[in-house]
Amino acid sequence: MYEPFPGNYVWNLSVNICLNMGGVMGEIDPANDQVRAVSSTDPNQGTEAFFAAWGDLGERVLGLAAAADAAGHRVSAAEKYARAAAYFITAERMQSRDFAPRKVMYSTMLDTMQRFYAAGDLGAARIEFPYEGSSLSAVFIPGRGEGPRPCMVFCNGLDSTKEMVTLALRDRFAKRGISTLVIDQPGVGEALRLNGLTAVYDTERWASAAVDYLGTRDDVDHARIGMMGWSMGGYYAPRALAYEPRFAIGAVWGGNHDWGGHQKARLEREGDMPVPHYWDHVMWVWGQKDMESFMGLMEKVNLNGHLHNITVPFLVTHGGNDRQIPLKYAEQSYEQAVNSPDRELKVFTAAEGGIEHCGADNMEPVQNFIGDWLADRFERMARA
Repeated sequence: MYEPFPGNYVWNLSVNICLNMGGVMGEIDPANDQVRAVSSTDPNQGTEAFFAAWGDLGERVLGLAAAADAAGHRVSAAEKYARAAAYFITAERMQSRDFAPRKVMYSTMLDTMQRFYAAGDLGAARIEFPYEGSSLSAVFIPGRGEGPRPCMVFCNGLDSTKEMVTLALRDRFAKRGISTLVIDQPGVGEALRLNGLTAVYDTERWASAAVDYLGTRDDVDHARIGMMGWSMGGYYAPRALAYEPRFAIGAVWGGNHDWGGHQKARLEREGDMPVPHYWDHVMWVWGQKDMESFMGLMEKVNLNGHLHNITVPFLVTHGGNDRQIPLKYAEQSYEQAVNSPDRELKVFTAAEGGIEHCGADNMEPVQNFIGDWLADRFERMARA
């Protein structure tokens, strides 16, 4: 993994995720140069300086995008809008929930993504669907080809957003004829920041609402809807697969069988953490007021006793050098899905790439492996 801030895993992870979203090294390095003096091995220090440096970068690239758009150069504009959004996402994600300027930047990022959808050829569009008296937002990326297409519901992890997934994934599934509904489930993105919806352990609640929405679309093959997630989505997605019978297939991009139990290890400083201000962030995500209530809730956030309910094809992937989530959690999910008729565990090696958490070092091998695995099985379903 590229490590511009030696010893600071959290900052390095953020930079690598941005590179996978389409960030450019020649733009990123000068921004990093501005904050090297305040960076340290403590990921909580210097985040506001990071915000300023990367925010300025995002604004500069956004200005270039708007100029290209005004000149009618929509292809150029789309690429620049995407990069600007990636820089905004990275800067905003690094901040404490109480850092007020992040709210303005988040709004700017959402607007920048809307411009990217309008100018680009991805065919993506932001949508909303009802959820328990409120609503959830998502990005629908249509698969290429004629007729109703299979579709994957793709959920976030602990701290990502649907825009991050969209920029990282782009058209890799669409080229295979697979549509994707990338959702901000409760606890992330718009659901948390704008609607105040915190995470729930029984994830089939919001996953079922996503399937209900897809049932209203005539461009989706309703018999070929699947569920997947990355990072903490390695808990969310299998839990939903176990209890939502309309899913025909599932995949995990980074195993996370016992995320709740893993928090005890993090209290003991075992394993790296994904974001600065970590404990404050997880309290925000889960809507808990203190560590006691949070750890009490975490007793429910594991997949033990659930995965025997998965009766569809099921893929678990994991990076061989994941420094955040141990490989054992991917192995547990695979081992306990005993009733899946077609299950596979794929661990990425240094020779392949994609060995860090969710392939932060290189997402391409992971995306294409999962895409091929899904495409092969969707094709078999179509022939059946």
